[in-house]
Amino acid sequence: AAMTFSAQKCGICFQPPSIILIYRDSSQDKTRQRIMPVRNFSRFSDCSRAAEQLKNNPRHKAYLEGVSLRQLQKLYRLLRGHLEGQSLAESLEKVRQEDTIDPEEDMNKLDDKELAKRKSIMDELFEKNRKKKDDPDFVYNVEVEFPQDKQLESCAWDLESDEEI
Repeated sequence: AAMTFSAQKCGICFQPPSIILIYRDSSQDKTRQRIMPVRNFSRFSDCSRAAEQLKNNPRHKAYLEGVSLRQLQKLYRLLRGHLEGQSLAESLEKVRQEDTIDPEEDMNKLDDKELAKRKSIMDELFEKNRKKKDDPDFVYNVEVEFPQDKQLESCAWDLESDEEI
């Protein structure tokens, strides 16, 4: 019999350090809680690695299917902040800042790891804001009229001819 779990909520407990998952067990039609203890984790630990190890752990893998790696990384970052002596509010603010994209930032100057992190943030934001067919406020084929009263700005690349390519 296949076990089917769907993650509902995922959180963290500081004492004892553990990741807590509230999930739905559709085979028994019950909502359950799974506590996954966090071992060998210090304020010097790599949150990304810890999250990957937990997500790939054979004991927890099936339960964490619906939890994104970014969510687990965020929980580990909150735990690390706690171990560093930060308040929960401070840790949450730090995580929020790290997960915010600066539109003025030149991403051409980032190394591969930082660029991958920014792309992951953008993908997550896109998925969160994306309208799906099942959404109650989904509208098919939206047409928007843009105001023409202002003088249209032209860009330099608009003016160049095709022959220069």
